[in-house]
Amino acid sequence: MKKAKAMPVIIGGMVFDIHATATIPATAKSTTPGKIKFMLGGVARNIAECLLKLGTKSFMISALGCDLAGEALLEQWRSAGLPTEGIQRGPDITTASVCNMFDINGDLTAGVASVDTIVTFASPNEHELVAMANSLSHENRFSPIQRDQDKNASIESLFKELKSAIVVLLQKGIKYILVTLGPDGAFLCSGSGPSGLRECLNDTKYSDGKSELFDMVSSRCSTHQYFCSTPCKGGSQLFVMHFPALPAIVRGVSGAGDCLVGGILSSLCSGLDVMQSVAVGVAAAKAAIEAETNVPSTYDLTAVADDAGKVYNAARVVFQESML
Repeated sequence: MKKAKAMPVIIGGMVFDIHATATIPATAKSTTPGKIKFMLGGVARNIAECLLKLGTKSFMISALGCDLAGEALLEQWRSAGLPTEGIQRGPDITTASVCNMFDINGDLTAGVASVDTIVTFASPNEHELVAMANSLSHENRFSPIQRDQDKNASIESLFKELKSAIVVLLQKGIKYILVTLGPDGAFLCSGSGPSGLRECLNDTKYSDGKSELFDMVSSRCSTHQYFCSTPCKGGSQLFVMHFPALPAIVRGVSGAGDCLVGGILSSLCSGLDVMQSVAVGVAAAKAAIEAETNVPSTYDLTAVADDAGKVYNAARVVFQESML
């Protein structure tokens, strides 16, 4: 039997890049002569193009809008003979675009990124967070928490050690970061203040219909009291909530992180808001820790909902301040 040729699958961004380079020193609040280049970019798309030029076709999973930038990116894909079935398009999608401005020496002076379509959530543990921040900042100034030195550190002190790395990711365009802390729970972080999380309350764009999970969790987790208070000022504001871990009989931890993400995604798809979904994720991770396998053979939805209610009602704000 003839073997089918393998095709790598690449999931990520397809980005329309605009590079504007001045040919004379720029004058503030004025148009400057220069050169403008349009490029097809995005890390995932660039990797796929590299593969193609080395002789390997790939299957791309991404999202493009029905706009000029999306047409340019898709046309290049089609002309290369690559499959487009994995590229979602729609009138409610804006193609990710980045405009960078450079001075006469080629140094970046400013930039605007419209990447809401592809950068939304990240759920690193503290070590992954540090690695991501070091990579994005092109420095090695971030390091993980030294837990052995202070095993009884407060939640506030844990956040203080991770704050600068979290800010790097948020400033690079990620909307929400869930930093998992093992037995210390998790930090849910937004770079647009509490309004950033409030936008996700009752947001059903991920929903495929209400479910048993929705009914059971929403009855135990009403809208969080913090979001019933007066609106807070907008702007670039770091807002962080802590979700505690649940006591558990530990039988294995290898599947806990995966089940945390699975619980969050399942909850978002059922119509629950982001805070309720994080609470379900923590509850799902607890069940994984207590199971003999990476993923429990079955989930008791009543127990998950009860545990989610405990986590949700114990969540609290640990930081709120401008990122500037």
